[in-house]
Amino acid sequence: MLLPIPDVLTADQLRRARQLFGEAEWVDGRVTAGHQSVRAKDNLQLPEGSPVAREVGGMVLSALEQNALFISAALPARVFPPLFNQYEGGQSFGTHVDNAIRQVTGTPHRLRTDLSATLFFTTPEEYDGGELVIEDTYGMHRVKLPAGHMILYPSTSLHHVRPVTRGARIASFFWIQSMVRDDGQRTLLFDLDVAIQKLTETGSEHPSVVQLTGIYHNLLRRWADV
Repeated sequence: MLLPIPDVLTADQLRRARQLFGEAEWVDGRVTAGHQSVRAKDNLQLPEGSPVAREVGGMVLSALEQNALFISAALPARVFPPLFNQYEGGQSFGTHVDNAIRQVTGTPHRLRTDLSATLFFTTPEEYDGGELVIEDTYGMHRVKLPAGHMILYPSTSLHHVRPVTRGARIASFFWIQSMVRDDGQRTLLFDLDVAIQKLTETGSEHPSVVQLTGIYHNLLRRWADV
């Protein structure tokens, strides 16, 4: 499932984050690259655990906890602390696949990467290039969203970031371990949840709404790994 999630952050949150990013010191992004992707990665990154990364990361996590679309689609069990990167001056990230397991720096905790997320902090008009290109069975999808919007996609997907030829592209990226590891099962649950919500919004009191809700929770109970 490839899903855009709009308005994760408010305009005030974006302004605060952009102010902090402008005052921060960025380092070579290869510090967090895996063995395979280190050869393809050319960007800048905020150091993990830096004050700016912690503040904006906390802002992102708090916003996600309140985002119903994200919760419904991801069914998150654990979310990796958000990381932040910047592309400029022709920088890019070649085709790669995300590591299956990520260890949270400075802790013994590991996370299975079921879903990957990119949250944009710069508007499409601020830079040329920089599209996130995600490959799946339906072809290649170019993603370049408004500031504050996020794309959610399976971590099994091959993907790359095209060179930024003007301006700078700033984004957050992180991974989610879902309660339901199988993407097909998550998609079925998401589609069912959306259908139930639409029926509920119409004010329908038909017994089928309760039956469908029961089916949703029984499937989640069967598939969830918690």
